[in-house]
Amino acid sequence: MWVSLVSADRMRSLEGVEVNLNQKVTAIVGANGAGKTNLIEAVYFGLTGKSFRTGDRRDLIPFGSSWARSRVGTEDGDGLRHEFMSSVSRSEGSRFNMDGAPIDRYRAVNHRPMVTVFSPDRLEIVKGPPAGRRAHLDAWVAARWPGRADTRTAFGRALAQRNALLSAVVAGRADRSQLGVWNRQVAESGAELTRVRGEAVDALSESYERSGAELGLEGLNVLSYRPGSTGDPEELERGLEQRIEADLRLGRTTWGPHHDELRLELDGRQLRRFGSQGQQRLGLLALFFAERDALLEGGSTPPLMLLDDVMSELDSRRRELLIERLLEGGQSVITAAESALIPEREGLGEIPIQDLLDEATSRRAEAVGTGQG
Repeated sequence: MWVSLVSADRMRSLEGVEVNLNQKVTAIVGANGAGKTNLIEAVYFGLTGKSFRTGDRRDLIPFGSSWARSRVGTEDGDGLRHEFMSSVSRSEGSRFNMDGAPIDRYRAVNHRPMVTVFSPDRLEIVKGPPAGRRAHLDAWVAARWPGRADTRTAFGRALAQRNALLSAVVAGRADRSQLGVWNRQVAESGAELTRVRGEAVDALSESYERSGAELGLEGLNVLSYRPGSTGDPEELERGLEQRIEADLRLGRTTWGPHHDELRLELDGRQLRRFGSQGQQRLGLLALFFAERDALLEGGSTPPLMLLDDVMSELDSRRRELLIERLLEGGQSVITAAESALIPEREGLGEIPIQDLLDEATSRRAEAVGTGQG
């Protein structure tokens, strides 16, 4: 499955921009500020209904407009096609459709490729708090094992109910005897989430070590899982019962997989704390490639990799290594300020962003001239 067409209309600086993507690697090249990152964001928004740059989708609406929209067409080797459409309006809120009908964003994962984004902001996966790494790992689990996509959601619901009950007990609105029910719910869903995350890291760790070395991250690269509790539901339930007094005092559940940590290490030291900016960038890329390799090996659809400004801080050797890895499988879109940063390879298509903008302007002028504007 791959993305064949992207159409961005009134998406930040983009108006009526359309681009056909290469099945392997498409490089969008142009000056800073021309709209390359906006185009990457349009792909992500169209497929997921979210932005990787802002939590408020209204930020996508340009000044002077009341809405923004992105359409993304996908197809597979059997000729099956889908069109995803995401839009946001100041008056009507957000919409997310597949083939013209509303669809839940989580159900849409079963009909589109997983999307991974590399951008300066995404370094938070490496150097930010553990919650971001947990969420990223859980998204990969849903892509690798679709039947387990609800594991995180089930735990989140149980945890929220237990925390709400803790607050109600402290406020005198509920009896603490009710906690036993939610201890069990949290234990069962939490133990399953811990097991699933452990299996995921086991599936990724060898490829992470190899990918890091191939990308030029020199040293011993290790991806490890540090669970915040246990994968045994009985043991997790006992632990929750033992901590009830502390949980009541703090008003929240203090033990469980919501304290898990995914660690990226180089020579025994955490990249989050001790890695340079360049090492953190390579570590994030190594994680993305490990995820892609594991999906390919498992017979799943490889992720669409969106790599924004990935070349600027890589030397020529690492740029060559990166392109070679991208061409090994799956589909990628990368951006760069100039063509000299993109190694020439068969299977790599280069598109100047200015050409896309000029074509959009011509289409609008033609529409006005024919009375369709």
